[in-house]
Amino acid sequence: MKISTCRLVSAGLLILSLSSRATAEKISDAELTGFKITSRQITQGPLTHFFGYIGHVGNVPWSGDGRYLLALRTPFLDHLPGAENPADVVLIDTENNHSSRVVDQCRAWNPQQGTMFYWNPDAPETQFFFNDRDQESGKVFTVLFDLSKGEHGKRVREYRFEDTPVGNGGVAQQGGYFLGINYARMARLRKVTGYAGATDWTEGIDHPTDDGVFRIDVGTGEQTLLVSFKKLAGILKATKKMESVPALFINHTLANRENDRIFFFARGGWDGNRGKRVNQGFVMKPDGTGLKPLKQHIGGHPEWDLGHRMIGHVDGKQVIYDVDRDEIVGQMGNPDIFPDPEGDVALSPDGKWFVNGFKNRKEAKNYYVIYRRADGAHFRTQGFNIGQWKSGDLRQDPSPRWNRSNDQILVPAVSPDGKSRQMNILTIHRDRAANEAPADATKQPGD
Repeated sequence: MKISTCRLVSAGLLILSLSSRATAEKISDAELTGFKITSRQITQGPLTHFFGYIGHVGNVPWSGDGRYLLALRTPFLDHLPGAENPADVVLIDTENNHSSRVVDQCRAWNPQQGTMFYWNPDAPETQFFFNDRDQESGKVFTVLFDLSKGEHGKRVREYRFEDTPVGNGGVAQQGGYFLGINYARMARLRKVTGYAGATDWTEGIDHPTDDGVFRIDVGTGEQTLLVSFKKLAGILKATKKMESVPALFINHTLANRENDRIFFFARGGWDGNRGKRVNQGFVMKPDGTGLKPLKQHIGGHPEWDLGHRMIGHVDGKQVIYDVDRDEIVGQMGNPDIFPDPEGDVALSPDGKWFVNGFKNRKEAKNYYVIYRRADGAHFRTQGFNIGQWKSGDLRQDPSPRWNRSNDQILVPAVSPDGKSRQMNILTIHRDRAANEAPADATKQPGD
């Protein structure tokens, strides 16, 4: 395999050459000159700035017009937040030297997933979702915020459900609804993905009939339970021949690009909770019909491809899996290109580019492989510092996120002093007149 080379220019730009694929059609170096990637840190300490969740299933940090980036801002890194630890909701202005301004606060967030920011597909220039919790009741809810309302923008809707208080777990890519899950239950059963101290109406119940995956209509606010934990436990008991199914929780509710399929994980037995560990992927239609467990586990961080296909990990390979046929139908790259296909992955909005972010715990760095699907050409970046946050509930995951024009990726890194986490942008340049990096290159931001 031909490894990509990296150099840092004095202005803080990381330059990477484009590698050719080791298999299939040969691409000459001459054909690939003029492509480069630059990296720039866009936020500064001492406060931490981060987006949170992986940029898969259309979760783009940039507004519809590309002007603003969403971020959370917080003064600490050393513990999971509770209701007493609000984070600032911040807009970063790409047209004003990445300056930031606070537009709100939220009390429902965690280091791994942030507050589940999503721009509203029906109004992506001005509206976005985030999760919050009521200070008095502890109940989680989802906020719809509109930048065009009032002098500085305001909340135009709060999706509150008194008996079943859920937060956004993923917005339909073509809009219209979002998927709600119980983040208080997750805080008990896998705390890295939950909101500590939130009110959980299912505490002590392994398989409740009134909790599971919900669908919330953005326009009407109507909440519908698509599938319950009781039903999921019954399916697991029958298909896995389990005598006892542990208390279940939901992770990664992912709507596909066509808005006609939903993927999610039903999990149990994690974080030292009792029972045999369960990690089962399910697929269903947006009305809850057609529910089925997938026969093949495709890794912990799958992404929707076009149609009813997903990109995932099987046997050390980055595979394409058809959920209707329930089988592997293709593969991207090879293990040399993707050394950890179980990493955080995201497909560009146009479906032509793919990024795999993976962690090297020994080096305490995150790396990114950027892959062009048309011909298999790919980049591998230098490492982005993650400091001491290699594993555990406070870990710094790679979490790459595409922009809407398919030429930038937002990635996190720990600051050089190790005291904060900051946001960096990788830019793919297709200008064939790209300049060479100067000879006095030093080190990458975040190292």
